[in-house]
Amino acid sequence: MSLDVTYRSFRCPLDRPLQTADGTIDERAGFLIRLTDGTDTGYGESTPLAGWTESLDECREALDDAVDAQSNGHAAVLDAVDHTAADRHGISLALADLAATRDANPLYRDLGALERVPRIPVNATIGDGDADETVDAVDRAVDDGFQCCKLKVGRRSVADDVERVRRVRETFGDDLDLRVDANGAWTFDEAERALDGLNDLDVSILEQPLPAGALSGLAELRGNGVAIAVDEGLLEHGVDAIESAHAADVYVLKPMALGGVDVARQVAAWVGESDRSVIVTTTIDAVVARTAAVHLAAAIPNVLASGVATGDRLAEDLARDPVFIDGGTAVIPQTKGLGVENVWDEP
Repeated sequence: MSLDVTYRSFRCPLDRPLQTADGTIDERAGFLIRLTDGTDTGYGESTPLAGWTESLDECREALDDAVDAQSNGHAAVLDAVDHTAADRHGISLALADLAATRDANPLYRDLGALERVPRIPVNATIGDGDADETVDAVDRAVDDGFQCCKLKVGRRSVADDVERVRRVRETFGDDLDLRVDANGAWTFDEAERALDGLNDLDVSILEQPLPAGALSGLAELRGNGVAIAVDEGLLEHGVDAIESAHAADVYVLKPMALGGVDVARQVAAWVGESDRSVIVTTTIDAVVARTAAVHLAAAIPNVLASGVATGDRLAEDLARDPVFIDGGTAVIPQTKGLGVENVWDEP
């Protein structure tokens, strides 16, 4: 089957910078992909992130290769970007959107959901600001109905980060589900000290406390009252190595970094066989990839509250967001395909 593949670049500034242990994110730039068979159309998004995927220039080069391969069919188009995570995400998503549109299914059904899923639980992501900024950000999230907040940590001392969590717990009480994400910033000793404080504050999940390579250290940190989640470590090692090392209670799936929602769905299936839990998060993507992450989460049984409610961080987006965030849940689009409309129009 012959396909017409086109793409265009975009830049979406953030409404407010997101501070993490890896640095500050103030803009997301990438490529919007359109793929048509002459009757139906699918859309994808390649939005690289330094340290996680290929560069923006490498994205463009691989997409040019995909355009050159379009006359040879969808397998050749996908093969052209198979070595790049963000581009493989974008092309495979466009193909999946096209297929679901043909099937007249919402994308999550084509990803394997056996029944209609109306909503999924979501968390609010809180940047690595000081204690007052953190409390203010959580206050806004709670006012918006969020019942789970993930606090970024690692830019300051362990004592300061634990104090930030303490302030939040004392301000908002025991009913708020609190998670912490260190993005691999701590040493083992720092992580141990952090766990002592976080366990006392009833933190449910500590995400990537150590650098990605430290599987034995992650394994040793488990069983101390706070579930240990892997994020960067999943990209470096894969599920089999992590399970062999007994290094994780929870897996964080970033479809853009993993190379597509199809890859992430397969990882979720492997993880489910080990009775581990799964969280889906975005890399602060534009609306096409963000909506795809929502569909992915909807296709995963018993998915934990996921980090897909990130659209409000963008000052500009590619189109209207079809996902309504309501009371700490995301309402899943039930139209065919992704459900994103008028996305090819210039913002």
